[in-house]
Amino acid sequence: MHLSELLRFDDIVIQCHDNPDADALASGFALYKYFTINGKQPAFIYRGLHQVQKSNLLIMINELNIPVTYEPEFDRVPELLINCDCQYGQKNVTKTKAQTIAVIDHHEKGDDLPELAEVRSGIGSCATVVWDMLRYEGIDANDDKDLSTALYYGLYTDTNRLSEVSHPLDRDMIDSLNIAKSLITRMSNSNISLEELELTGKAIVNYKYHEDGRYLTIKTEPCDPNILGVISDFAMETVEVDVCVAYYSGPDEIKFSVRSCTKEVHANELAEFLAKGIGGGGGHTLKAGGTIRPEKLEALLRKEAEEEAAKQQAQACAKPSPFKNKMQEGSCDDSDDIRITVSADDIIERRLAEYHAKYEVIYAKDTTLDTSSMRTYTKKEVHLGTVKLDDVFPAGSTVEIRTLEGDVDVLIAEDTYLMIGIEGEIYPIDKAKLMSSYDITGFTYKREYEYEPYIKDISTGETKKVMPYAKTVISPPGTSRIFAKVLDHDVKVFTAWDEDKYYSGAPGDYIAVREDDPHDIYVISGKLFDELYKDSPNKLAFL
Repeated sequence: MHLSELLRFDDIVIQCHDNPDADALASGFALYKYFTINGKQPAFIYRGLHQVQKSNLLIMINELNIPVTYEPEFDRVPELLINCDCQYGQKNVTKTKAQTIAVIDHHEKGDDLPELAEVRSGIGSCATVVWDMLRYEGIDANDDKDLSTALYYGLYTDTNRLSEVSHPLDRDMIDSLNIAKSLITRMSNSNISLEELELTGKAIVNYKYHEDGRYLTIKTEPCDPNILGVISDFAMETVEVDVCVAYYSGPDEIKFSVRSCTKEVHANELAEFLAKGIGGGGGHTLKAGGTIRPEKLEALLRKEAEEEAAKQQAQACAKPSPFKNKMQEGSCDDSDDIRITVSADDIIERRLAEYHAKYEVIYAKDTTLDTSSMRTYTKKEVHLGTVKLDDVFPAGSTVEIRTLEGDVDVLIAEDTYLMIGIEGEIYPIDKAKLMSSYDITGFTYKREYEYEPYIKDISTGETKKVMPYAKTVISPPGTSRIFAKVLDHDVKVFTAWDEDKYYSGAPGDYIAVREDDPHDIYVISGKLFDELYKDSPNKLAFL
């Protein structure tokens, strides 16, 4: 959905979720600005039981001139209602009647989205989503410093002071916005009340420590999500703690913050695991966070309870009883009403235990795999992309290359190239290695990705997209042989060339090792394996 599609409506109401946070206020403010620029007169409201009282939000509303109003009773039926930073019908937003509904959000997609919806679940804030939608319409948020500051603060607070930013689009917005830094500092230092300070102390005292996994869980009362980051950061100062999860359970959402100081646990991966199927999570390898939706957790627990009840019932009916009479016949087909109590404690503790138990950790430098049960493969002819970096910026420039996987800094030399993989993954490569592994063509490389990588000259701030400079390279078939087999369990592989970062593999992916180097062990995505490799006859074994 594009914002311009909504300009056909005149009577427009923008509504963020009840008890709004900075991200809801920022994204709603940006939508208000867009419609005002285009000659509309929208209303920007929030509803619910409570009016905004937090000091930082009151400063934000007053200093940035955000025209939001509190409307606990709203009887008018507008032509268009836009729910921002929330989804129509969910528990955290009071339902407002309208002729047409639109949704703009960054949380996990609900089950019943309207036709007019833009929900990007992998983005750190709704502010980022709206900022990108404004860009598409040719509107620069920097033309209004109040707006640019609001958008920045929305992302800042929703990602625990930017510590949980993971998507490159969030980083793009951070880099582009011209903000009132002193106001950001003022709002950031008005975030915790004395009551919340006391809440923090009580929560830390009631920690749960798991010695076998060296991880800590801390539950607090519902609070500003930033406090979870404060709590988990403080807990990570403890010498016996490698991982901490701080969380609270509210009526509308369960929020959690994850910290890790061990290379065997990436905080962003753990956050994704905790929220899988019931919310969303992400961030950095050391700091991450996420949200669990109570209604999705309840549905999961109900399904598990029903499956367990059916299993026990089947077992009971399978055992004949000498005491069964005709009145009892058929009773094993009856099902009791299953009542579910939604507990954040249970799901977080259970999934933490599952996460720490599920992985086999492989340190490639010190490991030799048993290849007797593995098949041999060679590479297929694969078309990839490459960019000669001094075609983009002069040799000697230090550039930042931005991708979905993160930012990479590279000093450009005359022989420095960039490889672009099948899924848009990029990595630097020198000319000698490129020439020995690929045939370079003169043809333009074209492929669409979720996020198109770009390069920024760190000294000047100038940015350029990568794809216009990309040329096609061909990986000749049969250039190298590997042993590989499908994984039937989860693994973390620390490769021989990077001992500090692991690569995860799940059942269905492949564990592989080069035939000529028994320590060159790595994981290949199951969905890409058939595109990259084919069977090779005459399997050899390591001597």
